Amino acid sequence: MKEAFLYKKLEKKKAECHLCGHVCRIQPGKRGICGVRENKDGILYSLVYGKCCSVHIDPIEKKPLFHFFPGTTSLSIATVGCNFRCSFCQNWTISQAPKEEGIFGDDISPEELVQEAIKHKCKSISYTYTEPTIFFEYAYETAKLAKEKGICNVFVTNGFMSKEAIEMIAPYLDAANIDLKSMEDEFYKITCGGRLDVVLSSIKRMKELGIWVEVTTLIVTGLNESLEDLRNIASFLKGIGEEIPWHISRFYPNYKLDILPPTSISSIDRAIEIGKKVGLRYIYPGNIPQDSRENTYCWNCKGLVIKRMGFSVEKNSLKKDLCPDCGAKIDGVFK
Repeated sequence: MKEAFLYKKLEKKKAECHLCGHVCRIQPGKRGICGVRENKDGILYSLVYGKCCSVHIDPIEKKPLFHFFPGTTSLSIATVGCNFRCSFCQNWTISQAPKEEGIFGDDISPEELVQEAIKHKCKSISYTYTEPTIFFEYAYETAKLAKEKGICNVFVTNGFMSKEAIEMIAPYLDAANIDLKSMEDEFYKITCGGRLDVVLSSIKRMKELGIWVEVTTLIVTGLNESLEDLRNIASFLKGIGEEIPWHISRFYPNYKLDILPPTSISSIDRAIEIGKKVGLRYIYPGNIPQDSRENTYCWNCKGLVIKRMGFSVEKNSLKKDLCPDCGAKIDGVFK
């Protein structure tokens, strides 16, 4: 166990966690909503520090990040736990584990993770699969060491982080893919167990701090596929920056929503058209095999600049970060 960051000691040995939007007030002997932060005699501890439940080397495109060192690999890690309870979670066996199976994982130190990234020539380390906010201490200390070795750091997150957490990790965080699941607060409350306002604030704050941001919306059949909701998402992103890549992912039956059919391709198509009409520069379908719209095209002349097949980059025609045809700057981190 490791003493937690970002909490306040209260009267009668209670602890108030300031890591995410829940701001849990935790009684002695109890845990927060995430299930991995426990109050022991007035001191809040992380129960998952150094406890990796998943370690893989992934293409950065799998995060998905399409405008952040395309074609490179990322050492991808997770611990069990999450501060959401999404009924459609694809990684529920580890995200919800503390509430159902307990805490498990292999003992791997931040130093060992960085050495693994160096050994396998990974450009970055991604804190992903579950929610990096809930293993913040582990991610923070790994990210700090990685930065010293010239390795980038990536959060794949639901965005339900406190302002304090974002500002603490910002000097070491290079990129983030943030889920924006809906623009309806009711959807967040009922389906995810969170709130929309915190997520919107996180997207804005990360962008302000110079972290490269891409956004993913998983369209779940019958729940968040209305034209109004999709238009509101696209309009919000346009207001923050037209250069933010928007990944629109197809839902497949999983966890508590395994009776729903997969998202229709027509629903994905409608979302892409909405994004284009609103004026977003880069819009990508996700979870649709061999879709040519996963290629990156110049926002100015529409020429092909990065050709992809699945999670692989087949051809990158960029000249540093410029379109080879018209010279327009392609938004992202490429060098």
